[in-house]
Amino acid sequence: MPASLEGRLVVAISSRALFDFEEENHVFEAGDDHAYMQLQLQRLEQPARPGVAFSLVHKLLAFDDRDAPRVEVVMLSRNDPVSGLRVFRSCQHFGLPIERGVFTRGASPWRYLRPLRAQLFLSANDADVRAALAAGVPAARVYPQSARATDAHPDEVRIAFDGDAVLFGDEAERVYQQDGLPAFQRHEREFSATPLPPGPFKPLLAALHDMQQAPHGRMRIRTALVTARSAPAHERAMRTLMDWRIEVDAAMFLGGLPNGEFLREFEPDFLFDDQTGHVEHAAEHVPAGLVAAGVCHE
Repeated sequence: MPASLEGRLVVAISSRALFDFEEENHVFEAGDDHAYMQLQLQRLEQPARPGVAFSLVHKLLAFDDRDAPRVEVVMLSRNDPVSGLRVFRSCQHFGLPIERGVFTRGASPWRYLRPLRAQLFLSANDADVRAALAAGVPAARVYPQSARATDAHPDEVRIAFDGDAVLFGDEAERVYQQDGLPAFQRHEREFSATPLPPGPFKPLLAALHDMQQAPHGRMRIRTALVTARSAPAHERAMRTLMDWRIEVDAAMFLGGLPNGEFLREFEPDFLFDDQTGHVEHAAEHVPAGLVAAGVCHE
């Protein structure tokens, strides 16, 4: 019987998102890919340091069970195949059971998300992330300079999501951008009982919710909605989640307050947000990625 990823949460990740290859990347961006390949070969026996999404991947893979696989992580990278040797060596060093990978030597790898049926793509390349989002795959551009996740919750995968243009569509955000906060508040009061349309990350939240309902071993998932919404606009967000029959474990309605300090207390393994300013501030405290979706990115 051929191998299949059916029934698994499939996460595709680039080498720079999983490992700290920033020093090597300077050589790559200089345009000398042969020098980059040679540098990676010279460092073949030197495991790469964990990158911004390492904690998220490490914990998700702890859900896996060879008798009933639940999570599959696949390398999907602009790296060349030779440099991919170091990537897999580094995975082995850290005990990450990652066996599959596609290395494209500078070409955009996003098309391979379709045969993988990936439910999340993490990359440091903005163009690849935008292409993935356009193809309907939840995707975020990681900020490699982000603070790393803490070790405080080894048995919990903690993920924080922004609301509008991330979990939800950008309908309400468009009102805010075009007509300002008072119009946004009026709009959300008027439509408080009408569910918001789904955003690009609703499928990922739904998949995580399903995993929460069938816990495995010691590992658990804890999710948070972290949004600039405040009362009364909070009601529509919560009613939307209730309509989807999806629960989050925490909700922060910050009314425009900077999110970083709040996220620092939640201690997520990763934050997904569509606002560049929010991500830049949060990255000072937690691992963060930009979801280039919605009106703010047109």
